[in-house]
Formats: sequence, structure tokens, C-alpha cells
Amino acid sequence: MGQTKKYKEHLLKSLEDPNEAAAYLDACLEDEDPHVFLLALKDVAEARGGMGQLSKKASLNRQSLYRSLSRTGNPKLVNVCTILASLGLEFHITAAAQN
Repeated sequence: MGQTKKYKEHLLKSLEDPNEAAAYLDACLEDEDPHVFLLALKDVAEARGGMGQLSKKASLNRQSLYRSLSRTGNPKLVNVCTILASLGLEFHITAAAQN
């Protein structure tokens, strides 16, 4: 159990850096399961002051944030964009590689 705690502490510390957070979220978007991205977004929120602080910045209900950023969450795109903006991040779309 000690190793998991150290890993989580290290992860959260690294996610305080906006560039690290962006790379982490970008990598999680590549997973086939969209909930991986939501859980990663929850990690970034935790690293940046927690859900309480995020809910104030984003003007979103804290309980709704927890539900939205859970394994079973299904947030609206507008809420994801609001959360990202509140964390100092944004979406970018690129063309997929042609095969």
C-alpha cells in the first residue's frame, strides 16, 4: 500500500505543472475508454487544489463534479471545457494520421 501512496503523491505533484497536466490528459485521451480521461481530469483537479476549489472557479456544483469525473461519469462537453478552462487548460483538435 505504501508504494501506491508514493505514486499518487508523485503524480499529483507532477500535475501541478500545466505542461505535465496537459501531456497526462493528452495521453489519457488516446485510451479507448473515455472514462480514463475523466479520471485523469479528476487527478489534475486534485493536484490543483481539489474539487472544492475547482467547483468555485468553474461555477459548477461540487457533487456534480465528483459524479461527472467518475468511472461512470458522462459530463456534457460544455462542462468539460469549463473544467479545463478553470484549470488553465484547453482542448486542441488535430487531424488523425492517414493510413
